[in-house]
Amino acid sequence: VGDKVMVLARSGLWQEVVNVPASKTFPMPEGMSFEEAAALLVNYISAYMILFDFGNLRPNQSVLIHMAAGGVGTAAIQLCKTVENVTIFGTASASKHDSLKESGVAHPIDYRTMDYAEEVRKISPKGVDIVLDPLGGSDTSKAFNLLKPMGKLITYGVANLLTGQKKSLVTMAKTWWNQFSITALQLLHQNKAVCGYHLGYMHEEAELLGSVVAKLVNLYSQGKIKPKIDSVWPFDQVAEAMKHMQEKKNVGKVILVPEAPKEEPKKAEN
Repeated sequence: VGDKVMVLARSGLWQEVVNVPASKTFPMPEGMSFEEAAALLVNYISAYMILFDFGNLRPNQSVLIHMAAGGVGTAAIQLCKTVENVTIFGTASASKHDSLKESGVAHPIDYRTMDYAEEVRKISPKGVDIVLDPLGGSDTSKAFNLLKPMGKLITYGVANLLTGQKKSLVTMAKTWWNQFSITALQLLHQNKAVCGYHLGYMHEEAELLGSVVAKLVNLYSQGKIKPKIDSVWPFDQVAEAMKHMQEKKNVGKVILVPEAPKEEPKKAEN
């Protein structure tokens, strides 16, 4: 009672009071703000397990991170920087490239105006060792083809289904039709790996998740990772917060809080 904790839940956290099992709570490390705590678990657990458990990231390798300015993207960049001499390619709109370079992305690519696969090949003709794929559809095929021998593709989302504020059945059907498919025999001939990751379906794996959180808390305490907060919005501005994300204006996490931070009362003038 009274401990400050971070919590994991599949849904239902956009409210003032929540009830979660004790096994899904983790003490906040010293010096961490509530906003950072809200930004840490889902994105950093995902990025850590994708890069290290599935990706087996090692020194001198190369990684392609899609949506590099988003929550998982910024977490993945920071985690890549904990390994020696990792070359990071990151896709994002051009306005975010300076921020990505500052955070450690060697090669930011504007996916809106360039073919990112061609850009990667210009710099690294053999391709990359690991691709983080939150896009789905035809982009998963491009990712697979960009892998070096012994490369790993980790798919963890289907962002291509989300095209704006309204659902587009045509886009959904097209993405579904273009969804990547491969047989075990094809994998054998290619010397590549395809992995699927979904944190939401690991809610029973308390021991596994707890060990990852312990590693992340240790990295945070050493100053090696720090959640990047784009902006903080009160509950009554949730629509504006969602619009901010849909228009891809955020760099880092968009955080919801129950109430807007109270402004300091101005001192009465003498």
